[in-house]
Amino acid sequence: MTDAQRRALTELWPKYGVAFDGKVVDLDALFGRRAARVVEIGFGNGAHLAALAALHPERDYLGVEVHRPGVGRLLLTIEEHGLSNLRVVCHDAVAVLEEQIPPRSFDEVLILFPDPWPKTRHHKRRLIQSAFVAMLAQRLKPGGVLRLATDWQPYAEQMLEVLDAVPTLANLAAPGRFMPRPAERARTRFEARGERLGHAVWDLAYRCS
Repeated sequence: MTDAQRRALTELWPKYGVAFDGKVVDLDALFGRRAARVVEIGFGNGAHLAALAALHPERDYLGVEVHRPGVGRLLLTIEEHGLSNLRVVCHDAVAVLEEQIPPRSFDEVLILFPDPWPKTRHHKRRLIQSAFVAMLAQRLKPGGVLRLATDWQPYAEQMLEVLDAVPTLANLAAPGRFMPRPAERARTRFEARGERLGHAVWDLAYRCS
């Protein structure tokens, strides 16, 4: 963690941070308005999330990330660019969604390049599991969209299998199919690293009923 990121966690957190305290968050009160809302789970250094918030000031964005240096970096970006439509939670995403986010809260959920945990004995640590996806579907509004991407083919195949099995989620590319890369998605450092290693990228998108 850099000195600037450390200072941001101290000085900017009260302005843009959302404490994990087990209490349900009133998103209208948090953002001071009612608007379309997007959450990115595991935003890394926050570059993609900040770019979206700058591009769509009419939407509200919530970022959830457990890695403190990445949170510090995003706080600095929020302050630098005056992104009043972006807030941050620094905690485990499963606990945040379970305890602090009410059902039907989001128009879009983004999970981009989550840790693939490639070793077989670690697959149980992967974020995209049936129980978690069912909870995500409950946090989406009717008509809301869940978007995911990975550069690890076995994980992409698991995602496809898990997501296609959720009755309230419809694959926008057709069952068993992947989506083209969205033009709006800024290239993340994880995606760039995968490209340098020669990895393909698999995108998925599902609409909630």
